[in-house]
Amino acid sequence: MRTVFWEDNQLKMIDQRILPGRFEVIGYKDHKSVARDITDMVVRGAPAIGAAAGFGLALAGYESKAKTSAELMDDLKSAAKTLKAARPTAVNLAWALDRILGAVAGVSEESSVDDLRQMVLDEAQRIADEDVEINKRMAEHGAALINDGDTIIHHCNTGALAAVDWGTALGVIHTAHEQGKNIHVLVDETRPRLQGARLTAWELEQYGIPYEIITDNTAGYFLKAGKAQKCLVGSDRTAANGDVANKIGTYMLALAAHDNGVPFYPVVPTSTIDMSLPHGDLIPIEERDPQEVLGLEFMGERVAPENAKARNIAFDVTPNRLVTGIVTENGVAYPPFDVSLKKIVMGE
Repeated sequence: MRTVFWEDNQLKMIDQRILPGRFEVIGYKDHKSVARDITDMVVRGAPAIGAAAGFGLALAGYESKAKTSAELMDDLKSAAKTLKAARPTAVNLAWALDRILGAVAGVSEESSVDDLRQMVLDEAQRIADEDVEINKRMAEHGAALINDGDTIIHHCNTGALAAVDWGTALGVIHTAHEQGKNIHVLVDETRPRLQGARLTAWELEQYGIPYEIITDNTAGYFLKAGKAQKCLVGSDRTAANGDVANKIGTYMLALAAHDNGVPFYPVVPTSTIDMSLPHGDLIPIEERDPQEVLGLEFMGERVAPENAKARNIAFDVTPNRLVTGIVTENGVAYPPFDVSLKKIVMGE
């Protein structure tokens, strides 16, 4: 089943906070609840967040009491602001909302309120359907980079749970496995929310792909020892020059890979490439509740002192000099990225 989908006039999403212990699907009837649970990470992963926001906007259309299409457009724009504020780093969220508003803007005045609501839902559904096809094309390009016998270090979660279906970096691994390649995955725990240990490991078990969980600070050991041949990660926003914003800890992994001559590949749908940003220092970086760090327990006991304070940065930016190539649905971009990404994204 899909991570994010429309059913019975509701948005439905797999609750990723409680995996792998329990598998539950939550239904939504209003856009503010969608925004709240995007922030709370019921759904996470840039492509999945974008699809969820699109369906959230469709819900806003059905919530609206507007009598005219102009009034409904005002309500949709207001809802889009609420949804955009849910998580600032992932560009797919704003991209999906802007795409839907742009698609209906030209015809809104000539349409009935009911027709406009349906157009918003149809466009949200197109975004979700396209995401699956894009991920599968991207996976084919990425799988060509994986050799039989490779051990791959993977950070965070980039599988079907991070997208509508199939996934980005983990989708590449899944495809390589289906092609019959003998591969092994070293799964970074990915602190503080352990999305690697909880979600990536769970997905790999569903696919029957061999894996081992490692602590984030162990990756350098395996890279220096020659026990890993590739690093694959996702991206929540990639700048026009190839700087890559991804889950915190990606930058350290890229540094270790670069120092040991191990290829480092972000797997990135073109919707996640922000050509309006010339470099990664302009990417807004989310800082989350310190309790995600301070609330960790070991052997049933709180880890940090009761009065401890913490910083909980959600993303870091890997500079393009550490990136071997960027895998997209349109092929693999190589340095210089300011040239190759323009060709990949804009066909120039």
